[in-house]
Amino acid sequence: MTGGCLCGAVRYRADGPATHPTLCHCTTCRRAAGAPVVAWVTFPRAAFAFEGAAPGRHASSPHVERTFCRTCGSPLTYTHARFPGEIDVTTASLDAPESFAPSDHTWTSEALPWLRCEDGLPRFPRSRFEGR
Repeated sequence: MTGGCLCGAVRYRADGPATHPTLCHCTTCRRAAGAPVVAWVTFPRAAFAFEGAAPGRHASSPHVERTFCRTCGSPLTYTHARFPGEIDVTTASLDAPESFAPSDHTWTSEALPWLRCEDGLPRFPRSRFEGR
């Protein structure tokens, strides 16, 4: 899988199986992307590499690092120290985002009340990994 930012300066390649396609409603994802919800898909961290310009990095909360394009600002990835073998990629930054339809909604306890997502997918008030 390949993807990148809006301006094309930062590109990436993911060569592992994609898992956990989700729509995240948490406040930090919304603020980082400037969107009411953010689609993510997870890849093995060892099978992921940036190409082209190096992305900017931001520690958005304890143990979390997000990357973005320093030129156009596109949000690209999310990593959490609790899951060192995984990297989450913004689904819409993939060259073929249509290949990764979401399978659930996470952090719905923080969802905006005016956004109605009535798609029948499972909904988790927090992370689907609570207790993992």
